Amino acid sequence: MSGEEIAATYLRSRGFEILARNWRTGRRELDIVAREGDVVAFVEVKTRAGGPQAPLEAISWAKRRQVRRAAESWIHRHPGIGREFRFDAIGVLVKAGGTPIIEHVRAAFYADDA
Repeated sequence: MSGEEIAATYLRSRGFEILARNWRTGRRELDIVAREGDVVAFVEVKTRAGGPQAPLEAISWAKRRQVRRAAESWIHRHPGIGREFRFDAIGVLVKAGGTPIIEHVRAAFYADDA
């Protein structure tokens, strides 16, 4: 199972509705768009199998900017969905033969960060 599938399953188990996965606009992509009540979360997922860098450390300033721009396009193309918007991040650490470790950070960054 991919890290994005693990993240989507995790979100569903916590009451989120998955609105889109791997949504693209040009070269930009949103890993997961999910709704929790009136809040639409644009979720960036990073998966690692180990190593010195934690999954969430891989979300650079440039990546945040790409996600923000893709989110602007998604909002424009889906008017009326959601009253609030935020940027979440999910890190998935997958170790051979083990249960994945999931770290979900709500409001991991803001539109003006990027």
